[in-house]
Amino acid sequence: MTDDENRALERREGLPDALRVLVAELPRGTWEAHPNFSPLTRFWLERHLMFRDLLARLQGDTRAFLDDRAEARDYGRQTARLAQFLLQELHGHHSIEDHHYFPVLQGLDPRLEKGFVLLDADHHALDGHMNDLARDTNAMLEGLSGSDPKEGAGRLDTHLSQFGAFIDRHLTDEEDLVVPVILNYAPEIH
Repeated sequence: MTDDENRALERREGLPDALRVLVAELPRGTWEAHPNFSPLTRFWLERHLMFRDLLARLQGDTRAFLDDRAEARDYGRQTARLAQFLLQELHGHHSIEDHHYFPVLQGLDPRLEKGFVLLDADHHALDGHMNDLARDTNAMLEGLSGSDPKEGAGRLDTHLSQFGAFIDRHLTDEEDLVVPVILNYAPEIH
């Protein structure tokens, strides 16, 4: 397997050891007590938690529909609303990171430059997965009035599982790279 394949979001099991140098010094359990842990860092981490929660809710609602614990109309309306919100917020979040935060953070520690390249590649990969999620959500919504309304929901459930794994891998790796940089270097980010 090539280095690029090892770094691919869909196959990665975590940050490579060379990119874990700061998180080894500043592990997760110490972040909030660190003097450089700011309200902006807390907000950023809460956004990540929101994405995870939205995905869990979408999947829970889909499984409730598949298990006959939700009506098609309510399920469709709620799923359309939540999926649209998730995708819009993810797109905006990644845009802010790519154009504002990451350029400030990237040059602070040359050992981690490849990590920001990896996160950028993740964002490009996630764009495709987000388009697929929108497509599968729309197909499910169209299929709710068809002869087998659960067929599209089943495909959406499978896609949500895959997407959830990819986004969690990305968010975890991003947190493990970015938060220690912020704590260690305390850059001016507004």
